Amino acid sequence: MGTISQRHRVSTRLYFELVRFEKMASKDAPLCQIFSFQDCKTTPDSIYELPAQCVSPTPAPVVIDNGSFQTRVGWAAPGAEECDSPRLLFRSVAARSRGAARSETQIGNDIPNLEPLRWLLKSQFDRNVVVNFEIQELIFDYVFTHLGIASEGCVEHPIVLTEAPCNPLHCRQMMSELLFECYRVPFVSYGVDGLYSFYHNNIQRNLQPLHTGIVLSSGYHCSHILPVINGRLDALNCKRVNVAGSQAASYLQRLLQLKYPGHLAAITLSRMEELLHEHSYTAVDYHEELEKWRCPGFYEREVHRIQLPFSGKLPGGCVSVEERQERRAQQLRRLQEINTRRREEKLQQDQERLDRLLGVQELLEDGLLDQFHKSLVELNMDSAEELQSYINKLQVAVEQSRQKLLQNDGAEGKTEVSELEQPMDEGDGVALMDSDFPEDTLSEKSANVVQPAFNMAEYHQLFVGTERLRCPEILFQPSLIGEDQMGLMETLQYVLARYTPEQQEALVSHVFLTGGNMQYPGMKERVERELLAMRPFQSQFKVTMATQPALDAWYGARDWALEHPAAGGAEGWISRQDYEEKGGEYLSEHCASNAFVPMKIVKPVPARPAEPSVALQTPAGAAAAIAPASSIVSTDVTVVAS
Repeated sequence: MGTISQRHRVSTRLYFELVRFEKMASKDAPLCQIFSFQDCKTTPDSIYELPAQCVSPTPAPVVIDNGSFQTRVGWAAPGAEECDSPRLLFRSVAARSRGAARSETQIGNDIPNLEPLRWLLKSQFDRNVVVNFEIQELIFDYVFTHLGIASEGCVEHPIVLTEAPCNPLHCRQMMSELLFECYRVPFVSYGVDGLYSFYHNNIQRNLQPLHTGIVLSSGYHCSHILPVINGRLDALNCKRVNVAGSQAASYLQRLLQLKYPGHLAAITLSRMEELLHEHSYTAVDYHEELEKWRCPGFYEREVHRIQLPFSGKLPGGCVSVEERQERRAQQLRRLQEINTRRREEKLQQDQERLDRLLGVQELLEDGLLDQFHKSLVELNMDSAEELQSYINKLQVAVEQSRQKLLQNDGAEGKTEVSELEQPMDEGDGVALMDSDFPEDTLSEKSANVVQPAFNMAEYHQLFVGTERLRCPEILFQPSLIGEDQMGLMETLQYVLARYTPEQQEALVSHVFLTGGNMQYPGMKERVERELLAMRPFQSQFKVTMATQPALDAWYGARDWALEHPAAGGAEGWISRQDYEEKGGEYLSEHCASNAFVPMKIVKPVPARPAEPSVALQTPAGAAAAIAPASSIVSTDVTVVAS
């Protein structure tokens, strides 16, 4: 009895240990994270009615954040709830076929899916600078129409428009010409999107004006470092890095297409942009994070499986015995029909060749020797005996083919394997190699044998692992994509080195991050870590992120327009009179605008050309008198005179 009770206690203890182990294993088991693409399709924008607050007492300004990825448009009207956010948000692209009319051009949200029309898409931007003003005019038409501006011949509202940092004068001239000449707007104000975002967030934090700080702005095509001293942009020390969101999306597309060559069509640029926005993050320590991904447990927990759409119906899956037998019978009938048709074609060819040879033999019997020898040469034969040998072989082959056809007609539904020696088409060869072709029925197989099932769902999954951090990393290491330039933080260090230590302390006390490409989780922590390694020991710095990195530029432009009403001679506004008097390159500066930097262009004084023909006719005394005017000319003259 003691032995039995002892065994019972041991088995009970083992049972509870096993249960505890299974619970711990289930608790520590990695959770499989499966996501799917949203594939969001845009809907066409409505044509809004013009709000009454935007007309009286004075026309309200139209605020246009003209971004290279997305255009955001709204009103700067006080006290209007519908003007608190952008009215229009659409991609800055136009789809226009070659030779199509302007009315057939699709703009922004009129294009439900960009991928089928990507080869037709055109943008007004080259990187972040507007150069295609025909597309820009189409976008302005779209904006003013959907805002409800229906005035004839002109737009009576002032325009607040964003532009690139250090925008070329020619581009500003063309933009001013388009707005003042084509749309006849009364006032225009230009500003930099990153500085508008800086302005808006400073107002929200109740900071005093004349701010000093450094703005790190990263958008779709470019990233910028914009130092601001006493509320004004220091344009001489602005720097641009040609790496941003579009390069990250292209890099992610290349990585996944190399990883999954069977799903090239499903790995589109639009989906890669969605992966960047929803699944990517910035590593605080890039190499340390890559080491974590080498651990299988970490990989299983952190990898994101993206489920692609697929059809769950497998060829040959869940097929009954009767269906398999019917399919086999259909294949046999098809093969029999193919072989019969081939034999008939071969019989016809042999019969035609036999008739031709018999016709040549009749020439010999009729005594037409010249025609007979000519025919033999055409047939590549040497003698009548060789001709007779070919005729005998063809007669035997024709007779055998006829006998086989008669046998096949008598034996319906049976196919002799020995008769399949003729070459077949590619598709028919695949049918012959089908595993269902041998006559073995599924009923002979044991029902208890579990056949391995092909997981179609897992085959159509994209495992996005280290790509989640490798693509945002190109902002700090452009060499990952082959760009021979400094990263964002190296460029920041280069910019800070151009200032005195006191100015550096003031700039790093307010490092501001903005732009759609700065929205990755961990971006702020990464910049803080890089600054900690860059700055001297125990120096102070502060990094802040924009409240809405992608939209704060529009909100900042609206705040500025509300605080600075449009008027002749007002700060930041260019009137039509200013445009006519000072030209399209004229810029009225304000706290969020570019700064005019005069550049001295030293024109070399052209040397006075020598005139050898005149020198030949001049006496030596005259040549000596001319010599002090120019050393080069005097040398030539002296040589000629001597």
